[in-house]
Amino acid sequence: MSGQPPENDDLTSEIRALRIELARLNSHRFVRIHNNLPRLLAFNFARGMVLGLGTVLGATVLLSVVVWSLSKIEFLPIIGEWAAQIAEQMRAQE
Repeated sequence: MSGQPPENDDLTSEIRALRIELARLNSHRFVRIHNNLPRLLAFNFARGMVLGLGTVLGATVLLSVVVWSLSKIEFLPIIGEWAAQIAEQMRAQE
């Protein structure tokens, strides 16, 4: 034995394992990106651009489908007329 109680050997091995795990986590790409400010800003800018583009495209498709489906409803007098007016205005803008 090395003269240390067994609790110290366990603690030493746990600390060694934690150091190895911490070194492995620090070498991960996600952590490397966040350790460099210009790279972090570029990453978040690109992420924001993609998120904004996806939001705009998704809303456009969803709104188009809703307006188109509402324009096909002719049996409800209020909604049908309202949807027809929206569809007519959209055709006039083209």
